[in-house]
Amino acid sequence: MSSLAVGLTQVGLLVLALAVCYRPLGDHMARAYTDDRHWRVERGLYRVLRVDGDAGQRWTTYAASVLAFTFASVVLLYLLQRLQGFLPLDFGRGPVDPATAFNTAVSFATNTNWQSSVPEQVLGHTVQLAGLTVQNFLSAAVGMAVAVALVRGFTRSGTDRIGNFWVDLTRGVVRILLPIAAVAAVLLVGLGAAMSFAPGLHVVGLDGQQHTIATAPVASQEAIKDLGTNGGGVLNANSAHPFANPDGVSNLLQIFLILLIPVSLTRTFGTVVGDRRQGHVLLSVMAGLFTAMLAVVWWAEAHPNGPAALAAGGALEGKEARFGTYLSGLFAVATTGTSTGAVNSTHDSFSGLGGGAVLLNMLLGEVAPGGVGSGLYGILVLSVLAVFLAGLMVGRTPEYLGKKLGRREITAAALSILVMPALVLVGTGVAIALPATSGAMANPGAHGLSEVLYAYASAANNNGSAFAGLTATSGFFQTTLALAMLFGRLLPIMAVLMLAGALARQRRVPPGAGTLPTTGPLFAGLLAGTVVLVAALTFLPALALGPIAEALA
Repeated sequence: MSSLAVGLTQVGLLVLALAVCYRPLGDHMARAYTDDRHWRVERGLYRVLRVDGDAGQRWTTYAASVLAFTFASVVLLYLLQRLQGFLPLDFGRGPVDPATAFNTAVSFATNTNWQSSVPEQVLGHTVQLAGLTVQNFLSAAVGMAVAVALVRGFTRSGTDRIGNFWVDLTRGVVRILLPIAAVAAVLLVGLGAAMSFAPGLHVVGLDGQQHTIATAPVASQEAIKDLGTNGGGVLNANSAHPFANPDGVSNLLQIFLILLIPVSLTRTFGTVVGDRRQGHVLLSVMAGLFTAMLAVVWWAEAHPNGPAALAAGGALEGKEARFGTYLSGLFAVATTGTSTGAVNSTHDSFSGLGGGAVLLNMLLGEVAPGGVGSGLYGILVLSVLAVFLAGLMVGRTPEYLGKKLGRREITAAALSILVMPALVLVGTGVAIALPATSGAMANPGAHGLSEVLYAYASAANNNGSAFAGLTATSGFFQTTLALAMLFGRLLPIMAVLMLAGALARQRRVPPGAGTLPTTGPLFAGLLAGTVVLVAALTFLPALALGPIAEALA
């Protein structure tokens, strides 16, 4: 079977698996967030947190809860790293450097999972399990909670309450993430992923010398790493490492886990708002953008223009022989289309066009299908903007799901959209202007610019994947990338919650003669065009100087 046939087969199996899970999981998540009853374990957690699970919150209180929880997560994870020398299973690795600890704490608390160090050399198992793995669950649940709060803004009428953050956070972990991750971890162990508390595996190499291969409790973190669209791995090679991703079956499982919740949340949205066609429209736009990006990456990687790649019959440098060009491309599009930093190949080794496509996938706002929760609220914000633009075209007051979109709603949507481009372009511009950056780039010219642009796009979009080729361990990069992660996560969330509050206060209005239908192909095309237009107008100059110039060279 050819590599293309293998790739198409995996895509077919992936679509089939997602289709089977789409309805039951989507409806289960809808029930989880709308259930009036609390499970016994949930009530116990509320008592510990001193939270009234039956009390609703205004958007300002909900936002303050998100900020407080994120701040506490950053501080606790930072302290856990700095005090590693006093913890068991640290294997003598000692406290983590302050700049690295700060960057890692912000990264995992914001669902970015950017790693500026070699984890198997810097972190012990206690920090990995009690710190990073826990944040993989919690940061994912925060994104889901914010998405549900925005959906409530559309469904509620004449109220200032959009739910309870602590309830939404708890239910996301207890009812959704934990059960699925537990099953996925067992499957990964069965497929050959490592699950060991030993510091390393001693083997004799072909040179006759003894070598130590790092081991860790990999499978448990791999499961939630993918399911929560986190991306940070126990091993530096991430999903290219055979202990984390043994074969093609485990590779397919990991891609499935990455896409499972973001795709199914469109069903949850349609179920909660009482019109599943609304969710189908969002899903069709996500699927269309994903398919387009996958086609570009596959074509670019199968038709390289370098002499070495031409001799090899494909752009195989930087890719695992176990996966090849097509499965590496599929993984790359899945991770950059979501907020997942996992990689099974080096994106820096992709062709100019292929690398530019995965970069653009992030710059589109990661809505194809986006991260856990963040993909849904991201595309809903773009839907609000699309309806507003359509209203301007026909001269009528825009309405979406029975809610009028006025100055306050559009302001919140615009703020949410503009944060990421500002962080990416300002961060890249400042970094390129510094003389020291040229020494941090492995490549000069257009490819070097792509390396820096990718780093800030990954940070500001809370993706976490690395283009590679850029040494981002200096104090400047550690600090600026951490700030990009923090602001790129929290500022859009604040704007989304403000939008949710504004929508919830409104009374629902029945559709009129001038109401734009949002359940058909016309709106799907308008929404897809808005997604592309926003990115094209914002990032085209930067892309022209980086990946486009490299592809045309």
